[in-house]
Amino acid sequence: MNTRVALIGIVVEDTESTARLNEILHTYGEYIIGRMGVPHRERGISIISVAVDAPADVISAMSGKLGALRGVTSKTIYSKVGDTGE
Repeated sequence: MNTRVALIGIVVEDTESTARLNEILHTYGEYIIGRMGVPHRERGISIISVAVDAPADVISAMSGKLGALRGVTSKTIYSKVGDTGE
């Protein structure tokens, strides 16, 4: 299985989407290397970074599902390191 290392940046502006966001991350938990969340209380948003190692189609699906949530924006950046070619 060819995998890629990527970072998904997530901005949550609507806290009502948080439960569904966490469900999505749980679903893809086997691919998650780590995650960090930082609340920005003054602005009422949360900023989350999720490091993943997964097939490109899985990363795309996860990012798309996250970005489709109301009040959630997600962007993905990929490592320049090539596929693992396993």
